[in-house]
Amino acid sequence: MAEYRRSIYPVCFTSPPPSATKVCTLRNSFQPGFVSKGDFVIGGIFPLHYNQEMPDFNCTYRPPPVKCNGFDPRAFRWAQTLRLAVEEINQSAELLPNYTIGYKIFDSCAYPLTGQRAAVAMLNGLSEDDAPVCSGASPLLAVIGESGSAQSIVVSRILQPFRIPMISYFSSCACLTDRRQYPTFFRVIPNDDYQVKAIAQLLLRFNWTWVGLVRGDHEYGRFAVQGLLRELQGTKVCVAYLEIIPLLYNHKRALEIMQVMRSSSAKVVVVFSAEGEMTPFLRDYMKQNITGIQWVASEAWVTASVFTGSEYYPYLGGTIGFGIRKGHISRLSDYLQKVNPQTYPNNVLLPPCSGQESLLKQHSAYMNTSSPRVAYNVYKAVYAIAHSLHNLLLCHPGSGPFQNNSCAQSNTIHPWQLQHYIQEVTFNIAGEEVNFDLKGDSIPYYDILNWQRGTGGNIEFVTVGLFDGTKPGGEELVIQEDRIMWVLVSVCSTSCLPGSRKAVRRGEPVCCFDCVPCDSGKISNETNSIDCTFCPEDFWSNNDRTACIPKKVEFLAYDSVGLALTVISVMGACLTIVVFAVFFYHRNTAIVRVNNSELSFFILFALTLCFLCSLVFIGEPTTWSCMLRHTAFSITFSLCISCILGKTLVVLAAFTATRPGDNIMKWLGPNQQRAIIFSCTLIQVVICAAWLINAPPFPSRNTQYERSKIILECSVGSSLAFWCVLGYIGLQACLCFVLAFLARRLPGKFNEAKFITFSILIFCAVWLAFIPAYISSPGIYADSVESFAILASSFGLLFCLFAPKCYIILLKPEKNTKQHLMGKEKK
Repeated sequence: MAEYRRSIYPVCFTSPPPSATKVCTLRNSFQPGFVSKGDFVIGGIFPLHYNQEMPDFNCTYRPPPVKCNGFDPRAFRWAQTLRLAVEEINQSAELLPNYTIGYKIFDSCAYPLTGQRAAVAMLNGLSEDDAPVCSGASPLLAVIGESGSAQSIVVSRILQPFRIPMISYFSSCACLTDRRQYPTFFRVIPNDDYQVKAIAQLLLRFNWTWVGLVRGDHEYGRFAVQGLLRELQGTKVCVAYLEIIPLLYNHKRALEIMQVMRSSSAKVVVVFSAEGEMTPFLRDYMKQNITGIQWVASEAWVTASVFTGSEYYPYLGGTIGFGIRKGHISRLSDYLQKVNPQTYPNNVLLPPCSGQESLLKQHSAYMNTSSPRVAYNVYKAVYAIAHSLHNLLLCHPGSGPFQNNSCAQSNTIHPWQLQHYIQEVTFNIAGEEVNFDLKGDSIPYYDILNWQRGTGGNIEFVTVGLFDGTKPGGEELVIQEDRIMWVLVSVCSTSCLPGSRKAVRRGEPVCCFDCVPCDSGKISNETNSIDCTFCPEDFWSNNDRTACIPKKVEFLAYDSVGLALTVISVMGACLTIVVFAVFFYHRNTAIVRVNNSELSFFILFALTLCFLCSLVFIGEPTTWSCMLRHTAFSITFSLCISCILGKTLVVLAAFTATRPGDNIMKWLGPNQQRAIIFSCTLIQVVICAAWLINAPPFPSRNTQYERSKIILECSVGSSLAFWCVLGYIGLQACLCFVLAFLARRLPGKFNEAKFITFSILIFCAVWLAFIPAYISSPGIYADSVESFAILASSFGLLFCLFAPKCYIILLKPEKNTKQHLMGKEKK
């Protein structure tokens, strides 16, 4: 490679001694494609071919030059635009009157090495053999070029020691704004800092959050991708893959890239590459029959006419990208048609043809002048040099090295003098103001182009918006979405709908996530929520988890469970009243009298109250109902158990008096029985009174057991008082059970003690089961359990104590005698 690099430079070498004379001569030549003489000479470098074949570098012989393949009619049109602009300027009576501009146009083959060779050859005179640059100062004042940023970097570095200004028409790499490395570089195309900003806004605008990146293997692609990744930091857009197209196209590597594109879920692909690399790549892409890709094209190939054929539409239709600003060149179409290959029989840059072919059919890209963009940039660049040279010759007022009337002479103009005036130039062309900022950049303006099917089936570039970098932030991008032909949407994960949140997958980009439904009590009312928010205390999430609704309020109402308990309670009370009526009607019969009718009536009255007190547990809790619930229950049950206790004492005393004249019954007369009932009940009343005075029960809202509901319940106020009430009833029941158990072997057929024992046993079993059930049941369930315990224990007492007696009274009246009850019947 070193030998090859030396071969393309003009080299001065010394002939052998003894003459010792130095002769400047060329080691190799590189003929320009087009040459024109003039008072001032400018150069032009264009990628007239888009592919190249590299020679064999085995260092055993001088390598041949790079062979360029693939004629690019689009770039040829650019070169002709330079010639047209020079012709117009030379014919102008206002711009550079009495002076003419000449040019030398070279082919770079879209390759930096060939561009380097063209730049060195350009430094020579119009005839390289007669005036190599080593023999004196180069007559070159400025250069128009290059298209690719990689080529422009090489050319600019070669021109820099000679201080020759260079204006690029298509190199947009942001790296070229560095004035320390490229002090003589200018361009009439915005730099890529603006393009990547525009592309980032486009991706966000259309919610393309999962994209692939493909770039060329050169500075343009590298800096553009770096800039885009910088712009995408902190946004919701993620990059699925980054692939590089080799500068020297490699079919195998291209297939690998296509396989990545085919297998990836990212259906939007952003490409920063030149037309030269994309042409063979897209041809292979079409052969692979890959479809369903939404291409986002950079300005380097978004207006490439070579891709407008109808065969490209199934694969590239819908492509969107940012094209440089289009302009109008009035004479371009006519000028292009005057170019005749037969006029340049030895020009290797021209395609092989007879001169009789139709340009529109053979090279439609060459004749596409409806909306010139890159050609318009070439046109502006030539006029920028002409206006700057005009100002220099007229000693136009300004700052810098010529402000003290130290003006340049036409025969002594140097490139570094012209550079100052290029920096300061301002002129209007086709209604557009052209100038350069301190970094050599021009106004950042792009057209947004969409590739759509034309009437003839070919691809047309339809303008659907613009990007104006001079506008305030957020206002630069303007898109007419109704004019865009869409292909598809590209996301790694579909958006999380309201009611769910994003959960990032471990080890994957933030754009790849799962949608997790919000937990109960939380909502998200936006798409792609990062987190779900809690509902206020009295609200709960709806079924979709998208809104907070008031919590459902629950209590033991008169519905299914409450209604059943109500019916059972009323039935129990009615049944008790019926038993009371039967006993009252048969109050003079033996079985009623023997069983102490007064105490039986007291028990029946207390049981009626027990049945009815369960109704207080049904309905919405209030302050009064809460205080009444437990007190009514405890007092009525205490009254009932006290009556049973008195009856048990009487039965036990009556049948245990063994000696005649034993006066034990006089201590258990009616008054004493009433006193026992009153005293035992009074103790419970005192406990309840202390409870109500100190810490009465109150209604509360339970939101802890079931967070989706508000359970209205009665808080006991004082747990100690509540368990004291239950404990006292339990103490009475245990005492009854012990006494009844002692009297279980009474003589004859009098089974009252057995009935009392069994009834108290059922009563205790119900309430022992009640305790754990009550503790583990909240709200309406606790009220239901307590009501059920009241009813179950009440029915147990009613049936065990009075069912056998009612059976004898109503169905076996013959047994309702004192003799039968005492077991003294005659056989």
